[in-house]
Parts: sequence; structure tokens; C-alpha cells
Amino acid sequence: MDKDKIYVRYGNEAKEMIYDVLSNLKIEDCIDKNALIGIKPNLVVAKPSASGATTSPELLEGTIEYLKSKGFNNIVIMEGSWVGDRTSRAFEVSGYTKIAKKLDVPLIDLQKDSYTTCDVEGMKISVCEQVLKVDYLINMPVLKGHCQTKMTCALKNLKGCIPNNEKRRFHTMGLHKPIAYLNKAVKNHLIIVDGLMGDLDFEEGGNPVQMDRIIVGFDPVLIDSYVASLMGYDAEEIPYIKMAEDIGVGSCLALKEQIIELNEGLNTKKIPRSRQIERLARYVEEKDACSACYGSLIHALARLDEQGLLRKLNGKIHIGQGFKQIKGEGIGVGVCTRAFDKNVPGCPPTAKDIIELLKKNI
Repeated sequence: MDKDKIYVRYGNEAKEMIYDVLSNLKIEDCIDKNALIGIKPNLVVAKPSASGATTSPELLEGTIEYLKSKGFNNIVIMEGSWVGDRTSRAFEVSGYTKIAKKLDVPLIDLQKDSYTTCDVEGMKISVCEQVLKVDYLINMPVLKGHCQTKMTCALKNLKGCIPNNEKRRFHTMGLHKPIAYLNKAVKNHLIIVDGLMGDLDFEEGGNPVQMDRIIVGFDPVLIDSYVASLMGYDAEEIPYIKMAEDIGVGSCLALKEQIIELNEGLNTKKIPRSRQIERLARYVEEKDACSACYGSLIHALARLDEQGLLRKLNGKIHIGQGFKQIKGEGIGVGVCTRAFDKNVPGCPPTAKDIIELLKKNI
């Protein structure tokens, strides 16, 4: 097992696939038998994995079953959904509540956890205490697009390990640097990327693309640089990848030989290139917007586009914490832009409410 390699398994039977990969790697040889193993999926919103937003329950269940078959019984599932949703609801909708009961594995809602402040090279970052108690962290992100950072995978998935107030603060800091530094505070031991079904535009799902693969490795920088290339980006286009490499979190993909394909792909191995979000973002003036609020706006713009109304918008729509207490002309979205002439209230507002106001001003 090489820590500087990426292992790819193609197919659509999640349990069979993860058992095959973990058996090949003999992952059990790397974990102390008494270790507290924490599994961090991606349940950013309360949606099933078929939406392209959340980690496959079958992949999660297969991972836990493999670990239990090797004598590991001290396992927890940890997640903190984004500010606009409740983790407890996400556990239920995604099927995790049923899995946890069946396999006798606790679910830990990090939105309700206390936190500790870590110092990472001078940057203070609040991290949920339950995350820091784990001896071995398995990061299980979804391979998908993101409306603000172009993509989200291993490095960004750890954002669910911080309290809600810190998530908001990350946006005021520009997202990229704090994401990189968070991965210095919280170590990834194993990364299992759900590349079975992901939305290549939007982290909240809705337009899933079937990709039929899982990607396994140990270095989040290596994983994310590879995933960036699959999505048609250079690592330099995703600033937090290079920032994480610069502070010693890991190393970017350097050689094709670092990619070990364990079987032949059932479908095309290249992932379709998508840039819908970038096109919609041309209508937005954004300053430090939280993902949930920005996501609602993107949904609204996409619906207007489908109806042929988007091109009729006059001026840009303002959104984000950077507009707090600023009086402005035009339309503001979210509670932070309440001083604008026209405003959609909410934290976050719904896409439906945004659409209603935008239609009144076309």
C-alpha cells in the first residue's frame, strides 16, 4: 500500500467495490485495533444520494461492514450539515439513521457539538471536539461541483467538522485559505471518494451525473488534484489545493503512474465538463456569501434560465456578508442585504422567494 498512490475502482455496486478496494489495500493493517474510527461523509443537505449531493449509504454501509469484519467495533459517523439545513434531518433522509441502527454505530451531529480553537500557523480555527477525539478519520466526500469554489471533494469536505459560526466566518475569509489550513488541523487518514453519482455544477445536487467509480487514497491534496483534472480544471484553478500543498498537508499529482486502476471502467473514464454555475454567476455581485444563501440564488437563476427570463434581468443581484449595513440600489438576497432597495429576506432565503422577487423586477 503506497500513500502516494490513488486507487480507482469502476462499477455501480458500491458495497462490492469498496470491499474490493479495502481488501486490496489491507487497510486493517494500518489501524490500531483499539482506535476510535470516525467516518465523515458529505451530508451537506437533507437529500438522498441519487440527487448527486450526498454520500451513498451503500458505500458507507459497505465500509463499516468491512471494518467490523476485521474486528473494528469502535466506529462513529460524524457530520455537520451546512448552515441552511439540520444534520439530524440529513441523517434520516439519506438513510444513515437506518444504517446506524442496523450496524450499531452512533451518529454524531456536529452542529450540536462543542468546539476547540486550534492554531494553524497563526490562523485560529474552531474545530468540533468530537472530530479531535478520533484516532483514525475516514473522509468520504462526494465528487461534485461547487457554486463558489468550482469543485468540492476531500479537502473541502472537512468544513463539516467546524461549528456553524465558523462556517460563516470561513466565507468572510474567502473560503480557500481556511479550507487548506483546516486540513492541517484535522488529519485525513483514509479518503474514500463517492464518484458514483455527483452533481458536477452544484454541491446541493439536483442535476446528478452517473460516474460509476470510487476513488481511494490517503493524501487529500493528491486526491483533490486528481479530481480537479477529471473535472477539467488545473489544480491552480482551485486555490485551496495549492495552498494545502504549500503548508505540507500533501502533494499534488505528479505522475500518471500514481493512479492505480483496479479494473476496467464500465463507462467512459472522463467526466463531462460543466460550467453552468460560472455562466449563472455573471448575474451576481457576491461578497462573502455563505454557501446555503448563494446556493438558493443559483437555484433561482437556473429556474429563471429554464423559463427564458434570465436574460431580462437588469443589473446584478447582490448577496453576502460583505453587504451588511450597506444601502444600495437594486436587489439584495438574504438578511445581510436588508438595506438594499429591494430585498429577499431569510438566512438563507428560499429559491422560491428569490424567484418571486426577481420576476417582479423583470
